[in-house]
Amino acid sequence: MLITEFDFTLIANYFSALDRQGPGGKEETLKALSFITDLPAKPRIADLGCGTGFQTSVLASSMDCSVIAMDLLPEMVEGVKARIKRDNLEDKVTALVGSMTELPFRPNEFDVFWAEGSIYNIGFEKGLTEWRKFIKPGGYVAVSECCWLTNKRPDDMDYFLQNFPEIDNVSEKLRIMEQAGYLPVAHFVLPEYCWVINYYAQMETRMRDFLEENNNSMAAQKFVDLMKKDILVYERHKEYFGYVFFIGQKCD
Repeated sequence: MLITEFDFTLIANYFSALDRQGPGGKEETLKALSFITDLPAKPRIADLGCGTGFQTSVLASSMDCSVIAMDLLPEMVEGVKARIKRDNLEDKVTALVGSMTELPFRPNEFDVFWAEGSIYNIGFEKGLTEWRKFIKPGGYVAVSECCWLTNKRPDDMDYFLQNFPEIDNVSEKLRIMEQAGYLPVAHFVLPEYCWVINYYAQMETRMRDFLEENNNSMAAQKFVDLMKKDILVYERHKEYFGYVFFIGQKCD
């Protein structure tokens, strides 16, 4: 089964309890932010597919800005609200339920569009193309996306083709970014600890409680089995693929 075949309620129940919903880390968010320069006073940032807002809090804590954090799942947005209240960021962050395919924004409204591990929901090319109109001239986009890190491929490709249908070489992602109307500013590969320590360790800890909360149902067990397979695939094939952060600047 693919994760998209599971009920959204089950997905939200599992992931909303995690500190972050994908590979990444505070240092990596700040590193990506360091390539974004010449921002106006109090820039406006849209954080799309924000999950429970780990990176939202990092962004809002690191600068004088306003952030719109949006996620499709209400449970995630409730997690954002709890986090920003805990971190005393309620004056900087607004959390909304919404789809990145139907954004309620005005043209040229934002200085930065941010999407850590979430642009795959709309597609890399489609997201960069459609989001461009909401970014001010000279504004930025910062996204992380799963990419091949070598020209070699693992033997068992079915998992990747099913779960990462748009996975491609870094050079192809940069070409798409340029064609979508951005100047590629920087890109870097997320280190292994962003997967193993910051993400998978929490996932494994979550599994037992998740099964108990869902009465050890067949659907819950299948979901846990899928998460275990995700971890196993990474352990076996991490030399082939990983997340890459891309930072681009909107061109005239």
